[in-house]
Amino acid sequence: MTDGTADMTTDEWRTWRRATEEALYGPDGFYRRPEGPAAHFRTSVHVSPLFAGAVARLLLRVDKALDHPPELTFVDMGAGRGELVSGVLSALPEEVVSRTRAYGVDIAGRPPSLDDRIEWNVTPPQDVEGLFFANEWLDNVPLDVVEADADGVARVVLVHADGTERLGHPVSGADAEWLERWWPPAPVPGARAEIGIPRDTAWASAVRGLRRGLAVAVDYAHFRETRPPFGTLTGFREGRETVPVPDGSCDITAHVALDACALPGARLLTQRAALRALGVTGERPPLALATTDPAGYVRELSTAGAAAELTALGGLGDFGWLLQPVGIGPLLADPPVTDPRLTDPPVTDPPVTDAP
Repeated sequence: MTDGTADMTTDEWRTWRRATEEALYGPDGFYRRPEGPAAHFRTSVHVSPLFAGAVARLLLRVDKALDHPPELTFVDMGAGRGELVSGVLSALPEEVVSRTRAYGVDIAGRPPSLDDRIEWNVTPPQDVEGLFFANEWLDNVPLDVVEADADGVARVVLVHADGTERLGHPVSGADAEWLERWWPPAPVPGARAEIGIPRDTAWASAVRGLRRGLAVAVDYAHFRETRPPFGTLTGFREGRETVPVPDGSCDITAHVALDACALPGARLLTQRAALRALGVTGERPPLALATTDPAGYVRELSTAGAAAELTALGGLGDFGWLLQPVGIGPLLADPPVTDPRLTDPPVTDPPVTDAP
């Protein structure tokens, strides 16, 4: 961070929101690169087909709650190369597949080998019934970063294309109000926060696209009582965390204030709790199976290992799941909460089966 302040954003010095938008989604942006996100980081989708299978079972629950509509929509938001939407279609019973209209939504072009049944859009469809699923999408919605100066005043952080930072104008207006409510930075020089208004807006817009159904956001998350004092902005390149540089060479991401995104009636769970409710338990197969069916034991052991990774404490299992029902009741946990917190509540629903 350089000394002094800048009073305005220029082509050289930009807010992190503007710089990230260009670095990720501009003509030469990171998410337009041919190798795709999976070359740089691994999400739950890439860990195992178990994740897509669990999402497919959740879609079956939505289908039942909607009383099996003639057209059931599944939207994979931030679809990357279509791995999740393809896996969900493969895991659905044929009767449900025949009624399912599947969408991959991403700024990148349509993957050349994508299933012809999948529609590929830059924006999500509107006025649909079904499941909108956003796996690690909100963390890539660009936002502004603020930092407390020597007097404890929160100022917008400006960044150069090479990653160098300096402080800009004091935070004011709606941004200041959001910070006061959701992430008041400590009045300590160097304390940082990230203003989540663009994520709140993006999520609300996504939910409005559902006439009836369920919207789910899965992401790195934090909550008002435990916000990180120095923010979470970071970068990823070739499987490693790196300093965020807004030049298109790396992913730029920040954890999501999911409690700020949540609308009335929402539920927040850990991925661990959500996947367990959907039948992904990570339980090891009985040792006796190794004697009676060695090959089967190895297969089940491998499945258990993948499930354990998806639900691990301190890892993917700590991800937040924001579940927002629209015109239907809760599907994974009761009751909905007005001031949600990330918890592992007792799951009252039985595990989902593959039956429609």
